[in-house]
Amino acid sequence: MTEIKNPTEEPVVEPTVEPATEPVATEEPAIVAEEVTEPVAEEATEAAAEEVAEEVAEEPQAETSTTSIATYETKAEIIARLKEISEGDEEVARQELDSLKSHFYRIHRQESDAAYKKFIEEGGVAEEYVSTPDPDENTFKELMAVVREKRATAAAALEQLREENYQKKIEIIDKIKALTENPDEINRGYNDFKELQQQWNDIKEVPAEKATSLWKTYQQAVEAFYDTLKLSNELRAYDFKKNLEKKTALCEAAEQLAEETDVIVAFRKLQQLHQDFRETGPVASDLREQIWTRFKEASTVINKRHQEYFEARKQKEEENLAKKTAICETIEGINLGELKTFAEWNATSERITALQAEWKTIGYAPQKMNTKIFERFRAACDNFFTRKSEYFQTVRDNLNQNYALKLDLVEQAEALKDSTDWKATTDALVELQKKWKEIGTVPKKYSDQIWERFNAACDAFFAAKKEANKDAHAEQTANMEKKKAVIERLAAIVPEEFEGDLRTHLREAQEEWNQIGHVPFKEKDKLYKQLREQMDRLYGYANQNAAKRRIDRFKESIKGGNGNDLRSRLTRQMDILKNEIKTYENNLGFLSLSSKSKQGNALVEELNRKMDKLKADLAEVKAKIAALDETK
Repeated sequence: MTEIKNPTEEPVVEPTVEPATEPVATEEPAIVAEEVTEPVAEEATEAAAEEVAEEVAEEPQAETSTTSIATYETKAEIIARLKEISEGDEEVARQELDSLKSHFYRIHRQESDAAYKKFIEEGGVAEEYVSTPDPDENTFKELMAVVREKRATAAAALEQLREENYQKKIEIIDKIKALTENPDEINRGYNDFKELQQQWNDIKEVPAEKATSLWKTYQQAVEAFYDTLKLSNELRAYDFKKNLEKKTALCEAAEQLAEETDVIVAFRKLQQLHQDFRETGPVASDLREQIWTRFKEASTVINKRHQEYFEARKQKEEENLAKKTAICETIEGINLGELKTFAEWNATSERITALQAEWKTIGYAPQKMNTKIFERFRAACDNFFTRKSEYFQTVRDNLNQNYALKLDLVEQAEALKDSTDWKATTDALVELQKKWKEIGTVPKKYSDQIWERFNAACDAFFAAKKEANKDAHAEQTANMEKKKAVIERLAAIVPEEFEGDLRTHLREAQEEWNQIGHVPFKEKDKLYKQLREQMDRLYGYANQNAAKRRIDRFKESIKGGNGNDLRSRLTRQMDILKNEIKTYENNLGFLSLSSKSKQGNALVEELNRKMDKLKADLAEVKAKIAALDETK
């Protein structure tokens, strides 16, 4: 999965559709062409006959740039063009700047995606990918800032120029009014009037919000002058006819714009037609309303389409803003504290990557919110991927620490693999294996390699141990058969029929047993138990006979008297034996409750044998005391 780390590029600002280079209207443009004030139907003088056809000029609106915007294939071309703009004096349309930005970040994204793809193809892990800073992006931003500053400076200068032009045109209107206020001198002032008209036409842009009222005032002053001038009807008719032809052509051109499929282009062309309509002189008074109504109706069709276009776009942008806000809220609402595993983080990454892809399919938000919502989106994504990176770094640190610990175990195991100290080395390797299980996982790329090394070292030792123990096993089996033979000989003894000293025979059998080497470990306890059973059986018989003989000898010895002192000694000995037996019984009680191991069971058996011996001694002492009592 290709994961988008974070949306680092600047938001591409949607080019604002402008009616002209410097817009005449606001966000909801409407044609503001004014009605021509109907002139007073008075006769004009012959002297002005040739001059009537002069255009009543109004300031021209800013021309619409028709220069095609170039397409760039490399960032170097874009930066070169920006440098040319920043160092030159040419006036650059905002559409071209938006196009330069769009092309630059398109190429920037392509290069970033290519670098990421190459990283993955070369075996890189997606979580470890870190994008390389693009030095061209800083150069691009610096040049763009210079261009924007130049445009801002130029805009401020243009605004000041417009205000100055406005004041100049006000002065021209005042001068025309002054000429009109002196009817007796008006013919003499005609040349002054024409010069003022030329000055008016030479002065171009004025503030857009003042253009309409300024033009109306100027038009009224001009018409008042012409009416006062009392030109002849023929000259006026000729002038009006020329103006009517021009305005009729403008009406036809405006009507044809209804067939233009591009609403923005149609609106821009209409602005120029309105400029031409304003600059065209008046027509006959009976046709003024008619020609203006025709032109206005054609304009209304274009205005309505333009208005609907902006309203639809505004509604769509609001819908886009709602969708983008929902995406931001979704990402911001993810509880990062609940993500505890790689799988959970990666699953959430896929969710956010899908949301990023969805974001790209959504169009622009309203211009005043477009940058803000993008910054909110980018901040939410950056926060997630930063937290994810921190988590992965922590996990990687733990994995690397585990790797270091297991590598140490590998080195210890490899150092022991050739050892022939089978018992000690076995215990050491078993302990290493136990520690290995307690250590967590290691980086995936090292996991198989380090395990194979550790396992190979252990296998090498145990294989050598197994090979070495083949002969030992055969020897232990032979020893087992020897010990079984000892047990069988003891089991065959009938103590009442045994000739010779039974105790000596048992000691010799025990000595023979001890001389025999190790037996298989799993048979050891079983054989020893069988030996003890026979020894206890035969020693019990031998002890009973010995005790009986000792009592008989004791009875013979006490026939001579002095029994009182002897009885006291025997009584003390009896008390001592009772106390010892009681102590053993207590110890046996504790051992029976606390010890469940084989070693503990062996100790219990040994204590039982000792206690049995003490009881036999106690019985012998009691028998001696009874024998003393019988002699009295």
